[in-house]
Amino acid sequence: MYSDDMLYAGAVRGHRANKLLAALEPEDFACLEPHLEIVSLQQGQVLRETGQPLQYAYFPHNVIISLMAGMQDGRAAEMSVFGNEGVTGLTGAAVTNQAFGRYVVQLTGTASRIKMTKMYEVISTRPNIQRLMRHFMEALMVRVLQNVACNAIHSVEARCARLILSTSHRVDQEMIPLTHESWADRMGVQRSTVSAIMKRFQAAGWVRQSRGGITITDPTALREAACECYQTVRDVFVRLLPYTAKKD
Repeated sequence: MYSDDMLYAGAVRGHRANKLLAALEPEDFACLEPHLEIVSLQQGQVLRETGQPLQYAYFPHNVIISLMAGMQDGRAAEMSVFGNEGVTGLTGAAVTNQAFGRYVVQLTGTASRIKMTKMYEVISTRPNIQRLMRHFMEALMVRVLQNVACNAIHSVEARCARLILSTSHRVDQEMIPLTHESWADRMGVQRSTVSAIMKRFQAAGWVRQSRGGITITDPTALREAACECYQTVRDVFVRLLPYTAKKD
């Protein structure tokens, strides 16, 4: 679980705890900063339901926000994910200004929030911000499309290893505080499937499980178990958005 210190770590670091905001030149950031506010978000909080107007864009600090597709039978799966490398809502707001999925907070923490109307107003006047956002949107589209191929071709075990690794890049602590149920919801599989995979990963010495979440103990082996999509998407983000690069 998150302590109060962890919860407000993003707030202490300020808006630039988000890497996309941190990548802006000072004069461009100065145009956005007056319109940004830091908000605390709770695990499980729904920021927007499918079809609702997108009022805010969120720049995560130490939270993870999933865009979930809900089915008529009650099942759901993750369509896209946003961490401290990016911002939510820009795709949905481009034309209709409606959420085309449910935005759900996966980890408790903080984010910088800005009204969507103000976000587009500032972007329209700052070419450098436009360029950076276009780079982010292209990288995001690559990730979404790669996920389509990944879900159709690769095993659940390889996809799970990939999800653990990519999630680890977005948290500010050694342990990833997500439950088996959370992993299952994001992957669109049953909880029992995730539990069985995590048990095998722990037996192999790749991760350590606890009541609060999981800790990666052998990142090299976990990368070998992950599908090629992990590195493919990572390479695209590093090429388009060098600020996302991080030593493992």
